[in-house]
Amino acid sequence: MFTGIDEVDWASLRHAYGSAEDVPGLLRGLASTDPVERAGALDGMYGAVHHQGIVYDSTLACVPFLFALVACEEVADRGGLVELLVGIGRGHAPEETAEAGAGSGAAEAAVRAGAEVFAVLLGDRDTDVRRAAAEALVRFLDQPARVLGLLRQRITVERDDRVLFALTESVGLFVRQHPAHAPEALDILLMLGTPPYDPGLRLAALGQLAGCAPDLLPADLVPTVVELLGERSEQRRSGRLTRDDPDGPGPDTLAGRLRRLRPSDEEGALLLRTLHTALGGRVSDRIALLEGQLTSPDAADRCNGVWLSAGLFREWRADYAAPVELIGKQLDAGARPLLGTAVSDRLRDAAVSVLGDLFHLAAPAADHLNTLVTARPDLWVQRWERRPPTLGGPLKTLARSGDPRATPVLAQVLAQPVVPGDLGRVIVHLGHSAAPLAPALRHLLGRVPLDSPETYDRAVPLLSALTALADREAVPEVLRLLRGMADGVRSRPQVVESAVRALDVIGGGAEGVVPVLRGLLESECAGLAAGALWSVEGDASAVLPVLIRELAGPDAVRRRAAAEVLARLGASARVAVPGLSRLVETECVWERTAGACALWRVTGEAEGVLPVLRSAWVEHPGVRGVIAACLVDMGAAGEPLYDLVEAEIAAPRRHLVRSGGHGSQDVLEDERLLEVCREVRVG
Repeated sequence: MFTGIDEVDWASLRHAYGSAEDVPGLLRGLASTDPVERAGALDGMYGAVHHQGIVYDSTLACVPFLFALVACEEVADRGGLVELLVGIGRGHAPEETAEAGAGSGAAEAAVRAGAEVFAVLLGDRDTDVRRAAAEALVRFLDQPARVLGLLRQRITVERDDRVLFALTESVGLFVRQHPAHAPEALDILLMLGTPPYDPGLRLAALGQLAGCAPDLLPADLVPTVVELLGERSEQRRSGRLTRDDPDGPGPDTLAGRLRRLRPSDEEGALLLRTLHTALGGRVSDRIALLEGQLTSPDAADRCNGVWLSAGLFREWRADYAAPVELIGKQLDAGARPLLGTAVSDRLRDAAVSVLGDLFHLAAPAADHLNTLVTARPDLWVQRWERRPPTLGGPLKTLARSGDPRATPVLAQVLAQPVVPGDLGRVIVHLGHSAAPLAPALRHLLGRVPLDSPETYDRAVPLLSALTALADREAVPEVLRLLRGMADGVRSRPQVVESAVRALDVIGGGAEGVVPVLRGLLESECAGLAAGALWSVEGDASAVLPVLIRELAGPDAVRRRAAAEVLARLGASARVAVPGLSRLVETECVWERTAGACALWRVTGEAEGVLPVLRSAWVEHPGVRGVIAACLVDMGAAGEPLYDLVEAEIAAPRRHLVRSGGHGSQDVLEDERLLEVCREVRVG
């Protein structure tokens, strides 16, 4: 197996952590009779030699030895080695190198060169090897007719459900890779999707058909899938369907830990994920399918449905009240801790996680959330070892939904000796219903250390909450913060900015505010300070010189901030028109948008800025909320851009996903955009 391994100059080759001189030891470890040593060696291959899918020169050097290992029946755990070869064949070169032989093309060629072995492994005695070999055969053996024949033959004799599942997926992959041979392969999928085949296998076939030949799907797809899901779940409950146990014992390696993090019914999760992905924009079908999953008597099916709903909610716009309420129902068992089990805890945590990213769209589940919060005070705060506490998921989610029932619970949390650091960020979503919390928030802000590593983490969330509540009584605490930090803006710029934004909202008429803001007009947050001073005093002459200077400065963020303040001054800022006109011509779409919006608000002339706003809208979806807000103010003058607004409202897909966004606030930001767009249309 290792003939020639010592002839390779491994020390001159590289992997993720430098010299590859340790690779021969890893390769030999893969052949060990000790399962712990084998698992550790595989960890090392993924952690260094094939780190994050990257193909190094040492990765390519390993390929012949990996093929020798998978061909030797005496070697255990060869299925994982076949998967590693597939990963290498699909890998990519390091971004920082253009070395010949270290790219994806060389890796694919190296695996293709040995792909004949996959035809043999498709009939191996080890089920894990057969499972992995099916995909490898389709991807790398460039003989389509022969590959399809091998798959068909294996399906007729295979008795292991998990291997049949892999074979079905591989037939779907074959259709996508070899369209000229698709009709024969589709016949196989149609056959697998009908009785007497196992319900799980029929689900797998339907998922593959949905992805490569949706016109062949049955007209009653959703009822069919839900019925098959029920049959499969019954098999699981009766013990007729075997599965891997992610919570079971195993080596404490990276691969082992990842295995234990998988869903309790990993195969079921993959079956339904494949189907949901293939259905794509057929949102009504996907909602109906989710409702079927979420009402299943099997907790694993419901848990899979909860997790699958997250991708649908994040990517597509629709009325999700029904599935959200069903997700809320999954919390009911978790409200009875004495009856709790690992399954109910898993289901509860999944539901809370998904609902937490929906913010106000989680409102249909609010009753269930409130029941859980009321019954389980032990879940109010999440405590961590060596880290500050955070709000527990159920309470955080209830507050994010805007439900006022969270307020009295948060008041009790605020009274505790150590307050969760994220509490202030959550309170902002409660609006005025959180007003009773203002005294406690002010008290906490007054206790924030002025020159500490904790200053930012403790002050900024509280400032955000008090700003959202427009609590004018908090001015003394805000001024204390601004006056007391040793190095001012440079030491804690984000704290200073948050404090200035607070004074912009709450500082009017309060004693001592004006001198503090004037003292910041020469600082790095001069534009924000000028805006707050304008709100407090309303004296354009005091802030215009500062804003014009900022507009001409080298910092793009500060130029944009100045433009946003100038827009608030309106006609009083006409002297800044030349600077705003230059901003409109910059390359940064955010600056152009801010400059164009300010120009309209200052001059009242829409003709020159509408083309800028149109191009920015199309170029970068992230600026659409700013432009839509400007169109609300423009009224009839913005009518030439109403087609963009109408298209946004009608678009079924959330624009942030199309631009690559996957953050926890994607849904919230998209819903805010839609809300502003509707204001434009109403106006």
